[in-house]
Amino acid sequence: MAFQFKIQISNITYPPVWRRVLAPERFSFLQMHSLIQISFGWENSHLFQFSPKGYGSWPQIGIPMEDDDLLFAGEKKLNAAKIKLKEVFTEPKQKFTYIYDFGDDWFHDLTLEKITEDKLLRADCLAGKGACPPEDCGGPHGYENLKMIMNDPRDPEYKEMKEWLGLAKTQKWDADAFDLEAIRKQVAKI
Repeated sequence: MAFQFKIQISNITYPPVWRRVLAPERFSFLQMHSLIQISFGWENSHLFQFSPKGYGSWPQIGIPMEDDDLLFAGEKKLNAAKIKLKEVFTEPKQKFTYIYDFGDDWFHDLTLEKITEDKLLRADCLAGKGACPPEDCGGPHGYENLKMIMNDPRDPEYKEMKEWLGLAKTQKWDADAFDLEAIRKQVAKI
């Protein structure tokens, strides 16, 4: 079996940022985390969790920490390396939330679009839209602000933001940038 998901970053408007991916049934949630990181272009430099509706919903799946009992009121976080997608996802239209970076709070809405009988050996990215927000830009609100600044070269913060993004003088930030073939090559390595 294989799982087809549509994953969209919450609270980002024009353009929306989403990916459609395929994951083999043998994938763990840790592998799904890697698939999301690569297909969006995140840098995998922050903590993450999966849960039905975000913070405070159970089960929480992630990397267990020593102080989880203090953080989660006795509920144990499930180990993302040990829980398989097929243990949680059983029928199309099922939804789950992936949170990346507990400071910026990048909420990703996962929707299981379909379960196929295909025997996949590797993951794949089928489609997508929108550039991945830069790490540490302040979450969805910060990203919207960054896009406004980068669309106005007269903005007093334009030059500073351009430098922070590592853009050359002639380069512009493209919120629509999405290179499917480059992502597919990287995703195939998971």
